[in-house]
Amino acid sequence: MERFYDPTAGAVLVNGTSLAQLRPTDYRSGVSLVQQEPTLYSCTVRENIAFGSPGEVSDKQIEQACRAANAWDFVSSLPDGLATQCGANGSQFSGGQRQRLAIARSLIRDPKVLLLDEATSALDTASEKIVQRALEEAAKDSDRITVAVAHRLSTVRDAHAIFVFSGGRIAESGTHEELLRRGKLYPAMCKSQNVA
Repeated sequence: MERFYDPTAGAVLVNGTSLAQLRPTDYRSGVSLVQQEPTLYSCTVRENIAFGSPGEVSDKQIEQACRAANAWDFVSSLPDGLATQCGANGSQFSGGQRQRLAIARSLIRDPKVLLLDEATSALDTASEKIVQRALEEAAKDSDRITVAVAHRLSTVRDAHAIFVFSGGRIAESGTHEELLRRGKLYPAMCKSQNVA
């Protein structure tokens, strides 16, 4: 979906046009990715978030992105606020704080497609809940499509559509409630993770 390579079979369509026919730079300008282990650079919080934008951004825009990512409370409480140095790969912050800064960096671009690659899997339960709230807020934008890859079912429980993969293929799909009613793979996965 990031267009780093083309599929070997089938096609990824964007508004009816094959992704292979779109210029990668044009397509990627509307896509943001939050990875399992986000990269933070050895510079300030402001600079780390601004890296996500193609142009200059104001402190107000940075604050809005931080608020949307549920990061503003901890950023504004730092002695140097946005001017706080992150340290090597964000070593000054917890995993949940790093993840929320990465979400803010993604949201500063106001992407049409937000890709979440195991965005909460490395977090403890408390941090996961905070980051999950931030991701839910980001997904509420009606013009944004959010695609989440997750093993933790609590991450995707409220998604409009869930696709369960088995053996490299889609085994079933539907909402959380629909998949629970069907009684195939998904209910067993929920039971093993204590997801109701």
